[in-house]
Amino acid sequence: MRIGLAYLRGSVPAFETFGFLPTDIVGDNGLVDGTRAHRVLDGIIIPGGSIVESGSLSRELATEIRMMASSGKFVLGICSGFQVLARKTDIGRKSPCPIYREGLGLLDVSFHPMISNDRVEARITGECFLTRDLMGETVTGFHCHTYGEIRGDADEIMRSIIRRADYRDTTLEVTSGVCSDDGNIAGTMVHGCLDENPAMVENILRFLDADHEDRERIMESNRELRRKIRSQIGITGEKVTENPQRKSSDVPPVLMIASTGSDSGKTFILTGLAGALRRRGLRVGVMKVGPDVRDIVPALYLVKEPMEKHSSIRIGHLGWMDLQDVLESIRGRGYDIVLVEGVMSILTGLLNERTPYSGAEIAAAAGIPVILVAGCSKGGIESAVVDLRAHIDVLEAMGIQVPHTILNRVYDMDIAERASHGRFMTIPRVEMKERGGTPEVEIKLEDFCIMAMNTIEENLDIESIISSAKKPDFRGYLTPDEIQRIFKKINHPPE
Repeated sequence: MRIGLAYLRGSVPAFETFGFLPTDIVGDNGLVDGTRAHRVLDGIIIPGGSIVESGSLSRELATEIRMMASSGKFVLGICSGFQVLARKTDIGRKSPCPIYREGLGLLDVSFHPMISNDRVEARITGECFLTRDLMGETVTGFHCHTYGEIRGDADEIMRSIIRRADYRDTTLEVTSGVCSDDGNIAGTMVHGCLDENPAMVENILRFLDADHEDRERIMESNRELRRKIRSQIGITGEKVTENPQRKSSDVPPVLMIASTGSDSGKTFILTGLAGALRRRGLRVGVMKVGPDVRDIVPALYLVKEPMEKHSSIRIGHLGWMDLQDVLESIRGRGYDIVLVEGVMSILTGLLNERTPYSGAEIAAAAGIPVILVAGCSKGGIESAVVDLRAHIDVLEAMGIQVPHTILNRVYDMDIAERASHGRFMTIPRVEMKERGGTPEVEIKLEDFCIMAMNTIEENLDIESIISSAKKPDFRGYLTPDEIQRIFKKINHPPE
């Protein structure tokens, strides 16, 4: 038996393991090893990513998906893959008017802006090939989407309980999965539903009437498929030669990419650096301070690592896993290096009564060195240099190492040199042809990732950055009184 996994630009085929079910890659030409997919496959899984926003679904693949659906084979779409199966998606989150991208219309729903990045529980409310005999049961997984409001008449199969939507704390129960009238086509917004819920995997195998030998062949084929996927950077076809030096059973070295404020380019730099390290054969872990794991999707797209429970470091009540548990979770995972993306300014939330509530507290608590970034777009190069210097003073007072600083989006290298006296790394301003330079808005995922990786390799000293990463060691959080004393010292330096 053969189960296809759609493998096209904008998809994230390594974001999860899909219950170790996929056996074959289906390219954007709709072929499996040169044969039309519907002729050889028993079902297909369409992964998440930015397939709809990227406009990467070809006519050929669309035709194959429709033919499989009409012949009664199973079709499962997850997140963006779900949007592919829907009627349309309004991707105009920052637009006063809807901006619609058409789907295949196999599921009678449309998608509209609603951000959710929760670990979730979802209650099964309907039956199809995926949810058979699970009515009323609860399954787990996570949300990672920008367009999560579902409207339409398709039969509902699950509802997720979310604690936060559109950056606000709120408890909602929302539709997160539907199916077709015949029950062989389903879509869900719950990533990891196959990985975390064996009953769903079993339902797919039962739908296929898979016996013991079938299951063994599926597992063996899946192992080969995962090796093939991990051997490439993104969907570029570029091969990776694994670094033979490794892998420690200890905690890997960690480095945080943080900034002096939002919109400084952290995601662009993290993505490019992750890709550059992967090109060198390193296995790269990627994490985010706080809950907005959408920011690390481009990096995961390049390095072919899954989203894990430790991918989001909790600050206050926001995020998935406490720092101490994160450090234990990454022990022995085989990572050569772990990159952590900060949140807002690294100092934002530092004086909040909750502890920790800032990227600085996370870095200080575990001895994580920081690459500090300042963007030059808003206040200019001169202000960016001053911002960097002021932030470094606070971080060093907290005992945080800042081995590298970056002026990003530099529009005049001569001014940058005169303002910083060559003390900071610089990255020139990069223009994207399409709207969407960050995961916050419509994004051409492949273009964003490749441009980020090439820009970083052309402008930064990668080897120096690698050597600055340190093994973390949790030493406890600074107390509010200690932080207050640091601010007092900075505001009232000794005579």
